[in-house]
Amino acid sequence: MNNQIQRRRFLQASSGLVAGVPCLAASRVHGANERLNIGVIGVGGRGASDLAGVASENIVAICDVNEATLDSTAVKFPGAKKYSDYRKCLEQKNLDAVVIATPDHHHAPATTRALKRGLHVYCEKPLTHTVQEARVVADLSRKAGVATQMGTQNHEHPGYLRLVELLQSGAIGPVHEVHVITDRPGKFWKQGLVKPTEQPEVPAHLKWDLWLGPAAQRSYHPAYVPFKWRGWWDFGCGAIGDMAIHLMDPAFWALKLGGPVKVTSTGPKPHPASGPVSMVTRFQFGQRGELAPVDVYWYEGIAKPKADIARELPMNGSLFIGKKGRISIQHGAFPVLLPKEEFADFKPPAPYLPESPGHHRQWIEACKTGRGTGSNFQYAGPFTEIVLLGNVAYRVGETIVYDPEKMAVTNVAQANSLLAKSYRKGWAL
Repeated sequence: MNNQIQRRRFLQASSGLVAGVPCLAASRVHGANERLNIGVIGVGGRGASDLAGVASENIVAICDVNEATLDSTAVKFPGAKKYSDYRKCLEQKNLDAVVIATPDHHHAPATTRALKRGLHVYCEKPLTHTVQEARVVADLSRKAGVATQMGTQNHEHPGYLRLVELLQSGAIGPVHEVHVITDRPGKFWKQGLVKPTEQPEVPAHLKWDLWLGPAAQRSYHPAYVPFKWRGWWDFGCGAIGDMAIHLMDPAFWALKLGGPVKVTSTGPKPHPASGPVSMVTRFQFGQRGELAPVDVYWYEGIAKPKADIARELPMNGSLFIGKKGRISIQHGAFPVLLPKEEFADFKPPAPYLPESPGHHRQWIEACKTGRGTGSNFQYAGPFTEIVLLGNVAYRVGETIVYDPEKMAVTNVAQANSLLAKSYRKGWAL
């Protein structure tokens, strides 16, 4: 694919032109009353919630490297075939669709295999582990013509819909600054860690080699699994990969964030194996059509903004600063216009973004009718690219300039090695 086409598609996605309206191949659409045959890859933790979200359909396959979790799930779905290796699961002939709820480093290997088979795919966030994977997955989904959805459930939250409408209608005028904050990793998982050297015995219920999958061989350690993998570069994307995909979503959507971007990340000295205990990232976007340049600030861990921003920025939320006012919103809540006294008589625009039947249900209906999804991979891919650049800038310790047309950092050569990764034999995309 030539660079001009890649750039056009990246900009279309970031502007929202394809969000919710991908064109599905007629041969991939199922009848509205026909139950889908779904396989679920990763059925513990978040996967258990995803499984519940699609349980109205035929669950014909379940896959997990934790045999205890797999067996307990099989009791609830006795008609589902059990797998420990998703590569084998994805060969099951009667599959129509798959849900992928694995650690981040498995997202692209599983998703690309499913897309190449022509399966509908729901994949948990972040869409991928690297920038290059995000581009590959977005392109494959376009070619496959199937229904896709990244697991960002709050994309469909009515509070986010109203926020996007306020921003798009110009309620606070041109937005020039956005601040976004999370308390992760904090008490949720640890970062800034040294790679363990102990080699404890692998638990009997865990298939460790399959858990590693595409990652380089290393000994099992409870510092990695379960859930703690998020803080290790080889397996997760840190706090920004976990929460910015939720919290920066309205900004990406409403402000059409895309095109060349300058990214600066600061924090403790980068550790080669693990993410930081705290980080501040500044994304600088230029003029985008009629939209003014905007800086988006990300704070994680113990990092905090200056006092005047902190007063109006809720934890796990965002603050939009425009020429005529500000909007504050907490994750899972509704937007608040500020200063309140100046917006006391403000009449919001009539809602125009359609209400969602639910994130999982929207994807299921897309599989059956050909209608689009809000967080399809052609939207989620470019969004994931931008978010993951925060980690790249942090790890090289310099401000980077990213050109999506070239899919390259143009000013710091060594940063480009962090846009992609290698895979163990048998796990390549």
